[in-house]
Parts: sequence; C-alpha cells; structure tokens
Amino acid sequence: MGRVIIVLLLWLSAGTILSVVRGEDPYLFFTWNVTYGTVSPLGIPQQGILINGQFPGPNINSTSNNNLVVNVFNNLDEPFLLTWNGIQHRKNSWQDGVAGTNCPIPPGTNFTYHIQVKDQIGSYFYYPSTAMHRAAGGFGGLRVNSRLLIPVPYADPEDEYTVLIGDWYTKSHTILKKFLDSGRALGRPEGVLINGKTAKGDGKDEPLFTMKPGKTYKYRICNVGLKNSLNFRIQGHSMKLVEMEGSHVVQNSYDSLDVHVGGCFSVLVTADKVPKDYYMVASTRFTKTVLTGKGIIRYTNGKGPASPDIPPAPVGWAWSLNQFQSFRWNLTASAARPNPQGSYKYGHINITRTLKLINSVSRTKGKLRYGLNGVSHVDPETPVKLAEYFGVSDKVFKYDTIPDNPSPNIGTTLPLQPNVLNFTYRNFIEIIFENHEKSMQSYHLDGYSFFAVGIEPGTWTPEKRKGYNLLDAVSRHTVQVFPKCWAAIMLTFDNAGMWNLRSETAENRYLGQQLYISVVSPERSLRDEYSIPDSSLLCGLVKNLPKPAPYS
Repeated sequence: MGRVIIVLLLWLSAGTILSVVRGEDPYLFFTWNVTYGTVSPLGIPQQGILINGQFPGPNINSTSNNNLVVNVFNNLDEPFLLTWNGIQHRKNSWQDGVAGTNCPIPPGTNFTYHIQVKDQIGSYFYYPSTAMHRAAGGFGGLRVNSRLLIPVPYADPEDEYTVLIGDWYTKSHTILKKFLDSGRALGRPEGVLINGKTAKGDGKDEPLFTMKPGKTYKYRICNVGLKNSLNFRIQGHSMKLVEMEGSHVVQNSYDSLDVHVGGCFSVLVTADKVPKDYYMVASTRFTKTVLTGKGIIRYTNGKGPASPDIPPAPVGWAWSLNQFQSFRWNLTASAARPNPQGSYKYGHINITRTLKLINSVSRTKGKLRYGLNGVSHVDPETPVKLAEYFGVSDKVFKYDTIPDNPSPNIGTTLPLQPNVLNFTYRNFIEIIFENHEKSMQSYHLDGYSFFAVGIEPGTWTPEKRKGYNLLDAVSRHTVQVFPKCWAAIMLTFDNAGMWNLRSETAENRYLGQQLYISVVSPERSLRDEYSIPDSSLLCGLVKNLPKPAPYS
C-alpha cells in the first residue's frame, strides 16, 4: 500500500511539473443557454435571441493567448452557430462557426467551442452566422487585453466599456429570412441601437455608462448591424483612436468616426466637460433617410440632462475615405508580442498572386442574388472544410471555378454553386475588391488580419500599386469599398484551414456574396493545423464516415 501511495505521489508530482514546463495558457469557461425571448428595443415587441437571458449577449473579457471554452446550448427551434468576428483561430478553423467549417448545432443539443485568442489583442464581437439570426440578437462583445508584461502605448484607463452599435429591423428574423428566400431585399431598417436600446430623450433614460470628472475611459466600439455604416460621436467630447481591429494605431483625435459593418475601434475619452449627461450618437451613413440611435453617458456628479442638440454627422463618402487615409499603424508599439508592430515589413515582400474580386447583383426571374466574379455562393449540406478533410470534396464542390482576373463586364447571370478557392500555404497574396455598384460594401476575412494598403475611386490597374501605403497601413480584418471604387489588401496566407471571405452586409452574404479560401499545408502536420476535434459535429456526406487518421 505504501509503494502505491509513493508511486501515486510521484506521478502527481511529475504531472504538476509537466504542466509548469508546458506553461499552458489560462482557461476561461463559459456556459451559454441560447433561447428566444421578447425584446422591444424600438418599442415594438418582437422575438429576440438571448444568451443567458441577455440582449445583447454577455461580454467576454480575455487576455492574449487565453483559451476560451464556450459550451453553447441551443434551445431554439432551429439549427444555430456562433462565429467570432476577427478571432483568427490559428491552425484551428474547426472553431470558426460558419457554414463552410461547422455543422450547425441542432435544436435541443449543445456544442463546445475551444478557442485560443493566440497572439491577438483588441476589440471584437461574436454573432450568429446561421439563417438571419443576427437580426434577432445573439451578439456580444469580445475583448482581448494585452498581457501585463507587454506595455500598451497609453496609460491605463479608469474603466473600459463595450459599445455595440447597429441598425435594427422590427420585423422578425424569420420574416426577414423569408424575404431573402423569396428573392426580395430586406429594405430599410427601422432604427439604430446602442447596446440593444436607444434613448428616448424624455428625461427618464438611464445611463449606459458613467464617467468620473477628470478621468479617461476606453470605449470599444463595434458595428454589429446588418446593413449600414454608422457614424459614431459623443456630444462635446473628442475621441482619441488607439486601436483598430487588433492593431495599435497612431493616436489621432476625432470628433466622429465612421464604423462600417463588422468593424471595431477603441478610443479614449476624457471626462473634461461640464458635469452632466451627454449623448453618444450612432447614425446611418450613405442613406437618403438618416436613422439615429442615442445613449446616455452620465458624469458621476452630473447635474442636468443631455442637450437635445445632436452633433450632425458628416455627409458623403469622400469624408469617410479621407478618414480611412488618416489611419496609420503604430510602428513602435507592441501588440500581442514584445516586438514592435513595425518590425514586420510587409511592403518588402514579393506578391506571388493577385486576386481581383468584382461584386455583382442579379435579378434573374425577379429573384435577387449577389455574387463574386460571376458566382453566387451556396452552402452545401456538407461543410466544405469537412468535405475536404474527409476526402470527398469532389462530391461536394469544385475548386477555383472563378478567374483571378475577371472581365470588367461579368454580366448579371449568377450560377449558384459553392465558391471555393485554393491558395498556396504561406504565399503572399494581393486581393483587390472592385465595387461597380452604387452601394457601400464591407468585407471580412476569417482567420487572418490583412494590410489595407489602398482605396481609390475608379477601377484598379497594376499602375495603382504606386499609390499603395507600403509602410504603415493598418493590419485589420475588415475593409470597406465605397461605390464605384476599389480597395486593395495584402497578406501572407500562413494559417492553414478553410476560411470565409464574406460581405458583412447580411443580405449580400446570405444571397451569395461570399466564398471560402482553402489553405492546405503540404506537410499535413500538427505543426501547421490541428486535427478535427473529437467533439466536432458531423453532417451531410461525412456524417457516418470514419474519421481520417489525425495529423502527427
């Protein structure tokens, strides 16, 4: 018996030493119950999607390299998924939570996401990627703080606040989905929300946030809406921009910021005005009818209501383009790692492939569809990542069905099929987004950040590279493309997996303006990509297939 105890103690001791040697990063555990509930953010009761009874959902407060274990119980009456906008899931597209990588969580069951916010800092958010669930809620903020050993380029704020702004429809998510399925557009939203509500201005509004006089606060602002770019401002206060989508930036001050769908900013605001209430304001941009949402910021010793005089938003997209050009990467600041951001000389890397993507719209037989390079994406029953991993991709989709350099006149006929591109692992690639439409576009790429090196009116040609910002373009995960303009991004595809490139406009994405990029490591080893987790849900053609041998 004594020998057994000694052996057990030695084994436990060895296990403890092993965990110390491995230096495993901390784990944060969450259990989320997803349910329907009645919400009335614009005064009209409607079905909302709640997480643990909350609308918006809970904020996640994490630190670089933390492991997030999120057990999601789907208590809705239809399949459900969450995606983590801006989180890169290094080597782990299995956790991305989109239709091309994951089978949805069936009603009455659960699925546990295992996410590591590896080598990232910044302000992000999560939201439902299935159906039109995002129109009913289910979204929330996700913070990734810097580790204590790595300084940030500003003093610690008194407090930090998450601000989720977005347009809002009073029609239910099921009605909006029926619109799209029947080939109709969503139409105009009915309002704009700030953290799920908007101030009425009747003197009875409770403050969203409070500030102590003389103190500085950090506001993390994300556009979680479906359609509209929003201009954000705070009465009487300037905002010092310090971080954008995971990058520290040169710290310029702004009276207002255009926040495009899917984008996030972090700003510092100092409570240096007369102590009273002030409105924070979010209003639609590039629309004939301007919709406005408001929220109250209250000084702790404040006396007096917020002024009804709302600061006006700028007019036209030229102002927004100029603001984009003012954003600069902070080359001397450290982000998630100790080395300065500017030590990565992206402008010195040779481009190995250029992909031009032209968005288009089709109304064939009166049914609306959107596409990229002449193809409107549809999600097959078998997620494309699973089809590729299980070796049955030839039964589900074809690679590279669109050209890298399409004709400017791609026409209005859009075949409906999975749109999957094959990119070579670790190649440095230039992607051009060319917008021939009169509408604003916002694009997001999962699994990566990229350098937004240029946006200009007109059409792109190789000569336009002379105007690229090859020194301090901001590394980010969304980029806007103004009407009749182009935008250029550059990045190294060094994160193996299957990654969704999509329009962040919900209508466009749902009706086909997206694609998937397959990045396969030739080594097929755990060094480059994780094997499929044992807990992964299987569906479609792979539901009853044996799992392939894991990577080694």
